[in-house]
Amino acid sequence: MAKYERPQIPVFNRLEDERLYRKQHLAAAFRVFARFGFSEGTAGHITARDPEFTDHFWVNAHGFNFAEIRVSNLLLVDAKGEVVKGEGGVNRAAFAIHSQVHEARPDIVAAAHAHSIYGKTWSSFHRLLDPLTQDSCAFYEDHAVFDDYTGVVLDPKEGKRIAEALGNKKAVILSNHGHLTVGQTVDEAAWWYISLERSSQAQLLAEAAGQPRLIKPETARLTRGQIGTPVAGWFSFQPIYQKAVREEPDLLE
Repeated sequence: MAKYERPQIPVFNRLEDERLYRKQHLAAAFRVFARFGFSEGTAGHITARDPEFTDHFWVNAHGFNFAEIRVSNLLLVDAKGEVVKGEGGVNRAAFAIHSQVHEARPDIVAAAHAHSIYGKTWSSFHRLLDPLTQDSCAFYEDHAVFDDYTGVVLDPKEGKRIAEALGNKKAVILSNHGHLTVGQTVDEAAWWYISLERSSQAQLLAEAAGQPRLIKPETARLTRGQIGTPVAGWFSFQPIYQKAVREEPDLLE
């Protein structure tokens, strides 16, 4: 049987190269979110930790359309919420949530949150997703629920509570709000967001149609180990990234 080697996440020798890679994939993730209909008004944010200044992160400017974001539009924000590079303002909720998630999870590079329709619909149930499909198994025993909605998150203390609910998992459902995903790469965080949104849609449809049968726990865990790893998440986003860059090369500018 032929041995199949899956492509690996690139490793960089220069911080400048790693920073550019993260920014390019961050800009592409915003374009992809726009294509998938995840943008809603001024809501939503994806962040990428800077590889050199690790308490800083790159983020979209508040009020800038996801469909038009380029590398040059991204902002570098410090631990106090001040913009140290780029032009534009920072969404207060983006800083309140993402600063605390990045601080609590030094193992992750990126976090993604938006107000997509199926994620926010599912969040109103205050429930974890069930292992109904192969794709949803990626989140089996690897996502959490933040079971407390108190309004728009503007206080870092609230962001800290969200980070605590997330724990060491890849995603957290924010009750009556939506969901947030994290990853060791921008690509991974973006893919988990897309996959969790679609898994929410699948479960909503299944439960509306009848009584779906769950995948057995041992099979769900096995499947998570096959498709729910950081490399699998990164790799799953590559065809989407390549298509976005091919069709919208200006995002790299």
